Amino acid sequence: MSSTRTRHLSETQSHRLSQGAWLRVSVVLAILATVAGCATVPPENPENICEIFREKSGWHKAAERTQKKWGVPPQVTLSVVYQESSFRHDAQPPRRYILWVIPWGRVSSAYGYAQAKDETWDDYKREAGGWFASRDDFGDALDFMGWYMDKAQRLNGTSKWDAYGQYLNYHEGWTGYRNRSYDRKPWLKDVAAKVQARAERFGAQYRSCKDNL
Repeated sequence: MSSTRTRHLSETQSHRLSQGAWLRVSVVLAILATVAGCATVPPENPENICEIFREKSGWHKAAERTQKKWGVPPQVTLSVVYQESSFRHDAQPPRRYILWVIPWGRVSSAYGYAQAKDETWDDYKREAGGWFASRDDFGDALDFMGWYMDKAQRLNGTSKWDAYGQYLNYHEGWTGYRNRSYDRKPWLKDVAAKVQARAERFGAQYRSCKDNL
């Protein structure tokens, strides 16, 4: 066989191998993109905790881990997530504007499922979450809430099953709650009442389906 033909065959085989490698890489990237998309899209039926957990089994496991570790039931953590971010992984507060047209930062540094602020998130990572915890990871967000609500019970005596009181702690901070800053905010009490009502609905739903999830 001539050296020219040998070189041609070698180049053809190399081209085929290259095509095959790119095909495999493309398939892997497509799978990763699909998984990432499924992980970050809000649930189709956010009003029913059973449907949420059926659609996103990983969220159910995260909620169970949070309850086992911190003692906060799934209906409380998910009711707060619903209120804070509508289950959006990249939720952020609205922007500030100068002269109503020039963007100038955000109203606060809150971010992610739990709408945790930078300084509180840093405290959580130092105390419980580890430095690789991420606010746009659902499991980490629920673990943060468990940590926060556990401290609300220890510092202020707020039951972990009390979605109303826990939400006021969550919004006002442990010191603000202790000083009853929420008494000057009737609108906030209305929101906390909605969180409590949703937690009660989620709790009833969860009791009816958790054995079959």
